[in-house]
Amino acid sequence: MCGIVGLFLKDKSLEPELGKMLTSMLITMTDRGPDSAGIAIYGDESKGSSKMTVQSDAPDLEFSGLDSALADALGGAVSMQVISTHAVLSIPAGSFEKARQTLSEVRPNVRIMSRGDTLEIYKEVGLPKDVAARFDVSSMSGTHGIGHTRMATESAVTTMGAHPFNTGDDQCLVHNGSLSNHNSLRRKLRREGIHIETENDTEVGAAYLTWKMREGATLGEALESALDDLDGFFTFLVGTKDGFGVVRDPIACKPAVMAETDRYVAFGSEYRALVDLPGIETARVWEPEPATVYFWSHNTLPTNTEKAA
Repeated sequence: MCGIVGLFLKDKSLEPELGKMLTSMLITMTDRGPDSAGIAIYGDESKGSSKMTVQSDAPDLEFSGLDSALADALGGAVSMQVISTHAVLSIPAGSFEKARQTLSEVRPNVRIMSRGDTLEIYKEVGLPKDVAARFDVSSMSGTHGIGHTRMATESAVTTMGAHPFNTGDDQCLVHNGSLSNHNSLRRKLRREGIHIETENDTEVGAAYLTWKMREGATLGEALESALDDLDGFFTFLVGTKDGFGVVRDPIACKPAVMAETDRYVAFGSEYRALVDLPGIETARVWEPEPATVYFWSHNTLPTNTEKAA
C-alpha cells in the first residue's frame, strides 16, 4: 500500500501554508499507511551553514550538550533546535562528513535523518496525524515538500524504516512499490562510497539517484536511468533543493495522480489527497504516464520538464 504526497509551490504567498497543506494531504492517506509517517520540508537557507536533522529515542539525554560537542569537533559555531524526538542542527557549511563521524563517536545512538542547505526531515512510528502533530508540521513554511505514510510489508516498523530517505545533500525520496534487485545494488553503491543506513529498498532507490547525480547526471537523467537499472515496480517522488520529480515504472501498477495550477504542482497516491487544495476545482489533473519523468524546478519556472523515457 503506502501513500505518497507532494507539493511544489510556484506562488510564494503560499509558502507559510506549506506545512498545513502537506499535513492535511498526509493525514488523508492514513489508510494507505497507518504504521509510520514522515515529511520532508524545504525551507529557509542560511548562508555559510548547513542543516543536519537528527533523531533520538532518548532526546533529553542524547541531545544534551550535543551542539557543544559538535562545535568543538567542527571548529565552528553550531546551534540546535529540539523538536520532540528530532533536533535540527546548524553546522558549518561543508562539515557534514566530520559531523557524521563525530556523532558516531560521541552519540552513537543518535540517527541522522537529513542533511542539506534547506532540507529538514521529520519521521516517526505512529499514525500520520500523530507524527505531524508531534513535530507541529502544520506550522512550518517552505517552498516545497514531500510526505509518506507507510504500511510496512518488507521490513520492521521502525523510525529508520520510515520514509523519506535522504542520501545526498538536499535530496530525498519517497516510494510506493517494491524493488527486487535492491540487495545487489546496495552492495554496489556501498562500494562506490554511497552511505546507506538501512536494509530498506527505498533507501537504495534514493542512494542510486544520489550516485547517478554525483557522476554528473541531472535528476531527470538519473530518473530515466532508474527505469533501466531498477527491477520491480515503483512510483518515486524525489525532492531536491530547487524542485521535485516524479517517475513510475513501465507497468505503473501503483496509483498516482497529479494536479497543476498557476500556484502549485501537487502529487498524491489518490485524488482525495488533493481535494482541499486551493483552486483544485480548476486545476489540470492527470495520471502520470508510465516510464515518464516529470520535473519542476524553481530555477526554470514557469515551465516544467516532462520527457518520456
